[in-house]
Amino acid sequence: MIEAGRVTVDGKKITSPALNVTSANRITVDGKTISEAEETRLWRFHKPAGTITTAHDPQGRPTVFTLLPSNMPRVVSVGRLDFATEGLLLLTNDGELARYLELPTQAWLRRYRVRVHGMVNTEKLARLQKGITISGINYGAIRAVLENRQGSNAWIDVGIQQGKNREIRRIMEHLQLQVTRLIRVAFGPFELGKLDPCMVEEVPPPILRQQMKVFFESRTK
Repeated sequence: MIEAGRVTVDGKKITSPALNVTSANRITVDGKTISEAEETRLWRFHKPAGTITTAHDPQGRPTVFTLLPSNMPRVVSVGRLDFATEGLLLLTNDGELARYLELPTQAWLRRYRVRVHGMVNTEKLARLQKGITISGINYGAIRAVLENRQGSNAWIDVGIQQGKNREIRRIMEHLQLQVTRLIRVAFGPFELGKLDPCMVEEVPPPILRQQMKVFFESRTK
């Protein structure tokens, strides 16, 4: 668009994208002033099992974005939950915030409730706190606490910070436990709470700014 002469800054046509602008500049495309950036927003969404975290699936499986209300703005997901996993999925209209939340260096604690089939060994669960290596892949410290057990079925509370692909399922399989249900209940300071499946709720802006204070302060520097 710049090469075609369609963009102006403060009334002057520009010929190169190598130009710093601020909110004080008036930028037009084809004579129309571009709108200001939207305020950064974040939503909690209860992803149901049997949905995929993508805008389009070649296999025709339902995606989380088809479940959102029609009045939702365009959003991206913060990371993904696999097809069979349910629970908390964060959505935002700000790609920069999504990348910030996904950074491994942030080491956000992700909490899950895991229903397993098999005999749970609490000593083996406790040893996960020291990390574990499976098929040459190193997994960091994992907090795993038995919640309750009934026969050969049990619920385990799991906390991880790395979020590698299928991490919890692989670890439970290594412990000879079959995962029959996996629910993410928290991502960092944001919790699923009592949000029903398929429901979405915005994080109040004051709370978002409080919890993401470092992120917002970095934008003003």
